[in-house]
Amino acid sequence: MALLGRLGALLQRAVATEEPDIDLLAAFTEHWKGLTHYYLETTDENKPAKQTDIPWHLKQMLDILVYEEKQQPSGETGACLEYLLQHKTLETLSTLGKAEYPPGMRSQVLLFFSRLLGQMQCPLLHYRSVYRPVQKLLQLGPELQNEMLQLVAVLCAKIRQEPALLPYVLEGKHVANRQSVDHLYQPQEATVEVPDPVSNEIALAEQDRRLCPGEVPCGESHVEPASPASNLVTSLISLCKSKKRKVAVKAQENLLLLTSIDHLTAALALARDSMLCPLVADHLCTLYDAIPAYIDPANLVVPQPINWRLLGDENSFPGQPELEAFLAWLDFCDSIVKGASPIVAHPVAEAVAQRLFVGRLQPQLLQMSERGILISTAILTGLVRQIHAPALLQELVIFLLGIGREPEVHEDPDHQHQHPPLCSQLIERCNHLSDEISIVTLRFFEELLRLPDPRILQNLVLHNLEERSYILRSPSGQEEYCSREQEPYENGLGELEEDPYFVDGFSTEGFQASRKPAVPAPKQPVRPEEKMDVKEVVSSFLCLVPSEAKTSAYLEEGGYDTYVHDASGIFWECCANTSAWNWPQVSRPLESCTAGCHFYEGHFLKVLFDRLAQILDQPYGVNLQVTSVLSRLALFPHPHLHEYLLDPYLPLAPGSRTLFSVLIRVIGDLMQRIQRVPDFPANLLLVRKRLMGLVPEEQQISHRMLLEGVIVLEEFCKELAAIAFVKSAPRAPSDVHKHPCWDTARS
Repeated sequence: MALLGRLGALLQRAVATEEPDIDLLAAFTEHWKGLTHYYLETTDENKPAKQTDIPWHLKQMLDILVYEEKQQPSGETGACLEYLLQHKTLETLSTLGKAEYPPGMRSQVLLFFSRLLGQMQCPLLHYRSVYRPVQKLLQLGPELQNEMLQLVAVLCAKIRQEPALLPYVLEGKHVANRQSVDHLYQPQEATVEVPDPVSNEIALAEQDRRLCPGEVPCGESHVEPASPASNLVTSLISLCKSKKRKVAVKAQENLLLLTSIDHLTAALALARDSMLCPLVADHLCTLYDAIPAYIDPANLVVPQPINWRLLGDENSFPGQPELEAFLAWLDFCDSIVKGASPIVAHPVAEAVAQRLFVGRLQPQLLQMSERGILISTAILTGLVRQIHAPALLQELVIFLLGIGREPEVHEDPDHQHQHPPLCSQLIERCNHLSDEISIVTLRFFEELLRLPDPRILQNLVLHNLEERSYILRSPSGQEEYCSREQEPYENGLGELEEDPYFVDGFSTEGFQASRKPAVPAPKQPVRPEEKMDVKEVVSSFLCLVPSEAKTSAYLEEGGYDTYVHDASGIFWECCANTSAWNWPQVSRPLESCTAGCHFYEGHFLKVLFDRLAQILDQPYGVNLQVTSVLSRLALFPHPHLHEYLLDPYLPLAPGSRTLFSVLIRVIGDLMQRIQRVPDFPANLLLVRKRLMGLVPEEQQISHRMLLEGVIVLEEFCKELAAIAFVKSAPRAPSDVHKHPCWDTARS
C-alpha cells in the first residue's frame, strides 16, 4: 500500500508540473507586434527583408492560423483568425508590400498571402478585409513573376471551388456596397460563412449596372470604380506575356481554368467586369502587328497548327518567332472560346472579330500591294487552320463570307450584293494576273473548305445549285434525258457546240478522228434522278484523256490506287464533319424546282472553271491548286454537288457547264495542240519523270507548260474517277476495296 501511495503522489506531481495550454492568440499577437516593431526600431533601411526577422514572424503567424483551424470544431472561427480579420492585418501587410520596405518585402507579402489562402480551409475571399488587400496586391504588377503567379494560381483554385467568390476579386466597388452579399466580419459571430444568396447575385449586379454614371443607390455612399489593373484577369494576362515560357504557360493554364468555370455569376463577372475580352483581343492584335513586313510569304505556310502549350524556340527563318507567337496566342484564344460558357465565349469571339479580323486583317487583305496581299492572305490561311471553336468559327465565316444565302445572279458584274467586298476580292484573286497571288488565295479557299461549318459551302456553292437549273428540261417541265448509247465524247461534244464558254478553235472531224474508243455504253438511257452506274462514271473520267496524252502507264505505279486510298480517307472525314448539317440524301425532285431559271454556277465556281479551262496554259503550281480545290468540293456528300461535279451524262441546259464539260473542252483543245508539238510522247514522259525527280533537269524542253498541264490533267481525271468510285462504295471505309467494280476501275 505504501508503494501505491508513493506512485499516486508522483502522478499528482507530474500533473501539477504539466505545461499550461499554449495561448495561441497571445503568440499570434506577439509575432504580429514583433513584425510591426521592426519598423519602429530599425536603423538600416537598405537591409533586405530576408535578413530580418520578418519572414520568421510571418511563418509563425501562418502556422498558428493553420494549427488553430485544425483544432477548432468544423464551422467555428478561432480567435487568431478573428484578430486577423478585425485588425486589418492583411491590409497593413499589403501596404507594406506595396511600399517595398524593407527591400524584398513585396515578395514576402505575396508568398504569405498565397500560403494563407492556399492552406486555410475556410473561405476567406468574401471578407472585405481579405479581398481588398488581395486587389491591392494584384495592382503591384508582374515584376515578381514567380510570387505573383503563385498568388493568382491560388486565387483561381479557390474560385474554381467557389465560383461565387469571383466578383469579390474582380469588382470591389460593387461588392463593398452589398451588405447582403458582402458579409463583413462581425465580432460577435464566431462562424465564418460563405455568402449564401447566390440567386440574388445577378439581380443585384443588374441593379447596379442600370445606374447612371455617378449615381448610387439611396443610403449608400459613392465608391470610385476600381482601376482596371486591380483585376485578377489583368494580372493573368500580364503574366501570359512573360518572356519566361514556364511562367507564361502556367498563367495561361490558370486563365483557361478561370474562364471554363460553368457558373452564371462568375461568367457574367468575367464577361462584363474583368476586361477579359479587350485584353485578350488586343494582345492578339499586338502580336499580329509584331510580324515583320520583311517576312518571306513562302515561310508563312505553316504545315501544322501551332499549339500554345508546345511553342518551340526554333528560328529557322526571319520572323518565325513573331509568327508562331501570334498563332500560339490565337490557338489560346480558340481554347478559351471553346472551353468557356457561351456568356464568356461569344464576347471574346466578337472582340477578336472586331479588333483582329475587321480592324487589322481586312485593311491588309484589301490593299493593292502584291507583297502585302501575299503576306496577309498567307496569315489568313494560317488563321483559318488554327480556329476550331464554334463561336470563333462563326465570327470568321461571317467576316469572310457574310450572311447572304440567296442564289447569285450572273448579270451582276461586281457580285457585290451577293458577297461582301472582301469575299469578292478573294474569289477574284483566284484568277489574278500574279500566279503567286492566285496560288496563295486558292490555298486559302482549300483550307476554308476544311472547316466544319455548313455556311461555307452553302454560301460559296450550294445556294446556286438548289434549283438544279443546270439540267435541261423539256417544254412540259420534265427533264430531258440523254441516251447513253452515245459515247461520252460524242455527248460532250454536242454540249460544247452550244456552250457559250466553248471557244471554237478546232473542227469536229479532227477531234473525233484523234480520239480513242471510249467506254462501252449501256443499253438503256438514264434519267438524272436514276442512280448512275459507277463503272460508267469511273470509266468516263479515266478514258477522258486520250492514250497518246497519257504517261502513267509507262511507270511502275499508275497512281489510281493511291488516289482511291487518299480519297477514301478524306471522304469519310467529310462525312463525319457534315453528318450534323441535315443535308438531303437524294437530289431535290425537279418537279419542286423553279422552272425557267437561268443557271449561274456562282462567282466561286465560275473562277475555278475558268482557271481549269486554262490548265494547258498556266503554271504547274496553279494547276495543282485549282485541281486540289475542285477535288475537295467533289468529295462533299451533297447530292446536288455530286451530281453537278461528277455526273458525266448530265443533260445540260443552254448556257450551262459542268466540271465534265469543261474537261471535254480542254481535251478538245489538247487534241489540236498535240499535232503542233514535236516528239510529244517522248517529251511528255520526260517532263513527268522530271516532276517526279527521276531525271535531272539538264536541258530546256519546248512547250513545257503545256506538257506539265497535260500531266496534271491526266492525274486530275484519275483523282475524279477515284472520288466517284469511293463515294459509291459501301458505308464503311474498310469496304472500299470490296466494291464490285474495284477490279474494273483499276483496269
